[in-house]
Amino acid sequence: MSTLLVKNADAVVTVDENDRVLKNASIFIRDNMIEAVGEGPFEADEVIDARGCFAYPGLVNTHHHLYQTFTRNLAAVQKLELFDWLRALYEIWRGIDEDCVYYSSLVGMGELLKYGCTTCMDQHYVFPENSSGFLGRQFEAAQALGLRLYATRGSMSRGRSDGGLPPDDLVQDVDTILNESRRAVEEWNDPRAFSMRGVGLAPCSPFSVTTDLMKESAALARALGVRLHTHLGETKDETQFCVELLGKRPLAYMEDCGWLGSDVWFAHGIHFNDEELSLLAATQTGVAHCPVSNMKLASGVCRVSDMLKLDVPLGLAVDGSASNDCSNLLAEIRAAYLMHRLAYSADAPTGYDLLKLATRGGARILGRSDIGSLEIGKAADLFLIDVSCVDSAGATLDPANYLGTVGYYRPAKCVVVNGRVAAKEGRLLGIDENRVAERANALVKSLLERA
Repeated sequence: MSTLLVKNADAVVTVDENDRVLKNASIFIRDNMIEAVGEGPFEADEVIDARGCFAYPGLVNTHHHLYQTFTRNLAAVQKLELFDWLRALYEIWRGIDEDCVYYSSLVGMGELLKYGCTTCMDQHYVFPENSSGFLGRQFEAAQALGLRLYATRGSMSRGRSDGGLPPDDLVQDVDTILNESRRAVEEWNDPRAFSMRGVGLAPCSPFSVTTDLMKESAALARALGVRLHTHLGETKDETQFCVELLGKRPLAYMEDCGWLGSDVWFAHGIHFNDEELSLLAATQTGVAHCPVSNMKLASGVCRVSDMLKLDVPLGLAVDGSASNDCSNLLAEIRAAYLMHRLAYSADAPTGYDLLKLATRGGARILGRSDIGSLEIGKAADLFLIDVSCVDSAGATLDPANYLGTVGYYRPAKCVVVNGRVAAKEGRLLGIDENRVAERANALVKSLLERA
């Protein structure tokens, strides 16, 4: 057994049910679990001096496409909206292979980790030929970094010849998808407390998945006891697609497919009406809010204030790097705060409300009661930010709202995942960053040349 002490933090923002903020407090960790929060004395095998720092629970990312890390900052797609943007990028994504998946996962999750994210959810849905090992390479990357990964086996079965968006060579038949989905859950899912690996099923979207796959995926996920995820309510084009091809609005279609409930969450959820928000609340169906991606693709503003009032389960997410250009969940907190202040003025969520989405909210979305707050008995996932520098002077009176209202623009001073230090002073401890960056850049060049 090993012990770790995070000692004398200026503030510990617990994000517990009582919203406690503890001043000059310590966090005592035994193995991978928090054993005490507050004043000492404590003795430990390893001590981290947190004076001049705020401590927060590890952030929980609830929607990502890690493979897209290799197609960010491309000038050709900067002004495109979702459907045209996807059509352009499919021509590149059909060339991804296991090395691309492994190194894009290292880069994307490595960036998340540096900025305080300790749990990453990913939806991988592009499977060219010979791609059965993709999820395994993602878990390999997560293990190297020391990050929790909740991977979902995504899928596409509605190609262009069937009225869908993706090219026909990137879709799979329903039996192949269901068999691979079952295999992924049986091989990688670990439902135990403090687990570092989770798996869910995540058909991509109504415009790339057939109705039979949606229904069969829901039945399979429930038989296996795992969660369901897809894109929904992201754009007006999607709503028009569903009405014209499927005869109803997106959420009504998903209800017909068995896709409502506390084991389901949707990415984006921008274009839900009042009746649909009430249905989400009544069924406890969740939403992953992706503020930066929504802004970049000009998709719209998610009705977060209304969802919070109704107690719709909500998490925060970076979305794929191609529609964000970075994987920094810490930055999403302030982006969301400013977006909703602009859109809703005094009715907007506070900075602390958005921190809760990025921690407890994300844990709730993923069905985890062991992460998301700094409390006795929870997993030891946390990060420290240095507020002793001049750029924080005069702004440290309210640690709970700090990340939303002031923001933090440097890597975290220290990131602890499952009781182990995974990043420190802006450097990842599990990988050689320079070597990974060199290999990743070479793979990006090769991928773009093949397109």
